[in-house]
Amino acid sequence: MTTPSPWLTAPVITGALVTLRPYEPADLPHVLEALADPEVARLTGSVHSDEEASRPDVDVDHVREWYEGLAARDGRLDLMVVDNATGTWAGEVVLNDWDPENETCNFRVLLGPGGRDRGLGTEATRLLLDHAFSHLPLHRISLGVYAFNPRAQHVYEKVGFVLEGRERDALRYGGARVDQLVMSVLRPEWRARQETGARQETGA
Repeated sequence: MTTPSPWLTAPVITGALVTLRPYEPADLPHVLEALADPEVARLTGSVHSDEEASRPDVDVDHVREWYEGLAARDGRLDLMVVDNATGTWAGEVVLNDWDPENETCNFRVLLGPGGRDRGLGTEATRLLLDHAFSHLPLHRISLGVYAFNPRAQHVYEKVGFVLEGRERDALRYGGARVDQLVMSVLRPEWRARQETGARQETGA
């Protein structure tokens, strides 16, 4: 019997502030709102000027098709971030670009306008890392964050990502060149943080 891929078993993970779960059709209006948000367009590098950010091009049919097919895509995990206070979609966290030979993947997070500045992204990122290193064949999770987004960099450092270096002039935006910072977290680093947290909770 073939062992099911661990990537195709999407969990439901509940934290104090958010719940991570698979996509549901009722999420679509919130997803579309987030993708049309100028701040999302700018911070993800999807556009190259404030003018483009003010009118992002969102193909509704393509977005719907993409999200409806997420559950069947092996080698990646897409979980929606639900605000426990309201029960509504606030964003998403994603593991993708899995390299099975090297046990590595990429991480990204997207928060809609209503999901910012309340700690939801921090908890969602931490919950996904805990799941990834506990249940998936991963040694290293990496990400890229543009230098004009220090708030996100702070969140990543807070949950254990380490700055490795930078891709110089990786993005052209508004006539300027913006570096992309490369960060990662390794399984031994995550495990050490877990053990430290456990000792602090028990007073050991």
